[in-house]
Amino acid sequence: MSEIIHFDEQAFLFFNNLGSSSWDNLWVLITGKLTWVPLYALLAYLLYRQLGIRRLGVVIVCIVLMITVTDQFTNLMKHSFERFRPCHNAELAGLFRPVDCEGRGRFGFTSAHASNSMALALFVGYLLKPSYKWIRPLLVFWAILVGYSRIYVGVHYTGDVVCGFIIGSIIAFLFIKVYKNLIKKLDGMESTYHKKTS
Repeated sequence: MSEIIHFDEQAFLFFNNLGSSSWDNLWVLITGKLTWVPLYALLAYLLYRQLGIRRLGVVIVCIVLMITVTDQFTNLMKHSFERFRPCHNAELAGLFRPVDCEGRGRFGFTSAHASNSMALALFVGYLLKPSYKWIRPLLVFWAILVGYSRIYVGVHYTGDVVCGFIIGSIIAFLFIKVYKNLIKKLDGMESTYHKKTS
């Protein structure tokens, strides 16, 4: 385990130190949650066009529940493992670039940003794939950018981000199944209603 932790720290130092001050503002922007509100609005519009208002409501409920689950699970992991963020690791002081470390919590394993973004990318990408075949890889690339931004600004190790991606992927596939089951039940209820009223 100590070798894995050492390797993870070295990987973090490598990727974090690839940055330079001229790029810092861009990566702080990428790592910000509010930056991506226009993207979320665009995705909601595309989902509405493809699925209609009824199914969009089911999608929104699934996304809210999915992000809640990923957030709570990553928080549980943080407080279970209690691995200090790079910002709070005295042994790494002066070895990396703490671009956006102010006011961060102590523990960082795993990354909620990474898990949330990957879960959203895979879930929405699955729903939009029939009409927009290019969107799933594009959203996964976006999630990877968000994950890397956490390493760049100095708040997560590489392992925090990779494990966050894995958690987000698993939860996304679980919620794809949940969505399918909800739509199946909703369609069944509508079919029954139409038979009764016809």
